[in-house]
Amino acid sequence: MNTILFSKEIPLCKDYDVIVLGGGPAGCAASAAAAREGASTLLIESTGMLGGMGTAGLVSSWCPFWDKEKIIYRGLAETVFNTLKDQMPHVPPEKLDWVPIEPEALKRVYDDMVTQYGARVLFNTVLSDVETDGNGYVTHIIVGNKSGMSALRAKAYVDCTGDADLAVWAGASYEKGDANAEVMPATLCFTLTNVDEYAYMYDRRSGLKYGGIHPNNKNSIVYEMANDDRYPLIRDIHLCCQLIGPKTVSFNAGHIWNVDNTSPESVSQALIEGRLIADEYRRAFAEYFQSAFSSAFLVGTAALMGVRESRRIVGDYRMTISDYLSRRSFGDEISRNSYYIDVHAGLDEAKAELEHGPDAAGRRRHYEKGESHGIPYRSLIPKGVKNVLVAGRSIACDREIQASVRVMPNCLCTGEAAGIASAFASSLFGGDVRSVDPVSLRAALRQHGAYLPEV
Repeated sequence: MNTILFSKEIPLCKDYDVIVLGGGPAGCAASAAAAREGASTLLIESTGMLGGMGTAGLVSSWCPFWDKEKIIYRGLAETVFNTLKDQMPHVPPEKLDWVPIEPEALKRVYDDMVTQYGARVLFNTVLSDVETDGNGYVTHIIVGNKSGMSALRAKAYVDCTGDADLAVWAGASYEKGDANAEVMPATLCFTLTNVDEYAYMYDRRSGLKYGGIHPNNKNSIVYEMANDDRYPLIRDIHLCCQLIGPKTVSFNAGHIWNVDNTSPESVSQALIEGRLIADEYRRAFAEYFQSAFSSAFLVGTAALMGVRESRRIVGDYRMTISDYLSRRSFGDEISRNSYYIDVHAGLDEAKAELEHGPDAAGRRRHYEKGESHGIPYRSLIPKGVKNVLVAGRSIACDREIQASVRVMPNCLCTGEAAGIASAFASSLFGGDVRSVDPVSLRAALRQHGAYLPEV
């Protein structure tokens, strides 16, 4: 490989107590929580909006916020959830399962939450490089935007990139995918409008009703659509949808395999394919569910690819499927999780699901009412790095439990914990995140409403 050396000097722009990379749910919660603790905080986001998969990614609904007995994703997570729900009049206030997301409203919710505590936001800015002192401390980061390249410095950093970019570039080890490095398929979500709401809610002619097109219904039209050779890009039965506004339905549907989110080339090709898939769904629905979708219009495809799996850091503690199955609690746990093990099928498994129904491989595992497991603070700490925490889908865990902890309610909770811990580390320990006392961290989280049973 040929190399080019640049002699241009990069200016050091500003110092902060905490810099958060990535403005998805984890990053929003982390920056809000750090600023709330009094830390001077900068949130860097590569797109022009906060919210990640719930906004730019057009994910259609929240995963359940409760354990079928009580809300367990509390603190900032519950605040975001309820604030958005209050702006969606068609959603019952008591609804906690699969609540739809109106992305424009959610953008404003995140804007308000982050800025009200004094955190600064820098949009359209990407992480370009990480500099360390050779002893595990990140000294500064290099970012790029319309102003060119610049250096920024903080005492502590929170990596909420979803791919552990900052941690890995700082020297942290990571895992990715299964034993063959194969990751779960991605999805490009999309939105259809001009939908006949009455027909969508209940179509007497077809016998379909609201939720009836989900593949859990063995009579769903998704099986016919996926078997129709005229729609070759609809290759499996994955389909979730929600009415997010008048005549407007958001879809999390279809799979794109072998998408590596750390490869721009891979993601670029997947985005092109995803837009073709969305149009195929529009045409297929117009044929197979005419009463609701005959005049539907594809109003938008997501700006972000819906990536379920990427790098997972090697951390001070690696959560495993055994922790999930044993409903394990930890002395340093910073949140609880009750979402099921949701491994999306490989291509061969997707073919089996088309014939035998969802989860033909039997990989999904569910909790009973009131059950959950803890997420330890140590799983947010990358080995070999001293002043960096990781929150969101890249925390230290094996592949199976990652399929549970990767979802947005968990990302909000791990983000809030990382934000508080980074503020403590910057003010008391020169950025050293391992010096943060888990007892003090848990007390602070409880003070802000977190659900943390005594262990």
